[in-house]
Amino acid sequence: MTHRRLAVLLTAFTLISPAAYGGTDQNESAWRWSLPDFLPPPRVPTDNPMSESRFQLGRKLFYDTRLSGNGKESCASCHLQRLAFTDGRKLGVGATGQNTPRNAPSIANVSWRATLTWANPAMVTLERQMEAPLFGEDPIEMGVNDKNRKEILSRFANDATYRQDFAAAFPGEAEPLTFGNIIKAIAVFERGAVSANSKYDLYLQGKATLTPEEIRGKDLFFGEKAECHHCHGSVNFDDQFYHAKTRGVETPFHNTGLYNLDKDGSYPAPNRGVYENTHKPEDMGTFRAPSLRNIAVTAPYMHDGSVATLEDAVEIYAAGGRNLKEGPLAGDGRHNPNKSALIVPIDLSEQEKSDLIAFLKTLTDESFLSSPRFGDPWNGASPSIGVSVVTPPH
Repeated sequence: MTHRRLAVLLTAFTLISPAAYGGTDQNESAWRWSLPDFLPPPRVPTDNPMSESRFQLGRKLFYDTRLSGNGKESCASCHLQRLAFTDGRKLGVGATGQNTPRNAPSIANVSWRATLTWANPAMVTLERQMEAPLFGEDPIEMGVNDKNRKEILSRFANDATYRQDFAAAFPGEAEPLTFGNIIKAIAVFERGAVSANSKYDLYLQGKATLTPEEIRGKDLFFGEKAECHHCHGSVNFDDQFYHAKTRGVETPFHNTGLYNLDKDGSYPAPNRGVYENTHKPEDMGTFRAPSLRNIAVTAPYMHDGSVATLEDAVEIYAAGGRNLKEGPLAGDGRHNPNKSALIVPIDLSEQEKSDLIAFLKTLTDESFLSSPRFGDPWNGASPSIGVSVVTPPH
């Protein structure tokens, strides 16, 4: 998709509200999407509609360590707002200290993704995805299991404010405080985590000016030399953009030549991409292209966090893959037989690499990284197990 075509797409949608982020006045229960004119409303499951009361309940739960089995981990432990809801680590760390096999992805604009996680084509809803960190046993993340479920629910049932919040978020239900509703509320919060106010977004609206270096980087990004737009050319700077009016859904996954073990194209287990689900040889090493929004603050990069800096990432793509010359993962990914045809060597000068990085940095949404709407309602002091707390006002 060329920059001109993207610009037309970005201006084709009707302005819903002048505000940059979703939601209504926090005292109202109803919901309306408040989005810039280039971002259409996302698709929302009919059995979990958006509401302000669910959003605010989900925000509290997202930051509450009482949701984990041992009371030491919250969703926010691996998804920090200042890092666009990533964690700055190569791999995530669960409540018991066990590493997850993959890098924690950002939740920014997650409601516009056709699939979730790095490499599972079947994971298409936030509600289903959340079962893995909550209930998964290998690795253990939140550590919820059959033995502690009742205890965890009682932590919230013993909090009078939480009881009121669940009743407001799920009106008409006799017993609204359930794990099913916990999952629904957090999913609503995540769907409402909208990032669309970067310098580049403002530039498209005529509210900001790019520097000459950023302009050159933009032209490289959307041009046929660097060709970044083939995998990152949507409104969300990925290639699985999905919204309320989407008809045909495309869910491409890509092998970018990061590894080539034994020269047969293998990737190190358990991070072998879509292959882990399908066991098809052609799926070895294929992963979803992440959104590049806020990319400057979400290092380290790639599915396993193995690329430390944005500069390193650009070098790998310019080389047409990564050549690891020593160690147990040695192999020349540039010659991986399963590598995507889109990943080819690109003759970029040092100035062009610098220009490209300058443009990528314009995708940082500083307001998203600091907005109280998405921030910690506990002010950094998530309540401990057994401590009576008063929930901050909405």
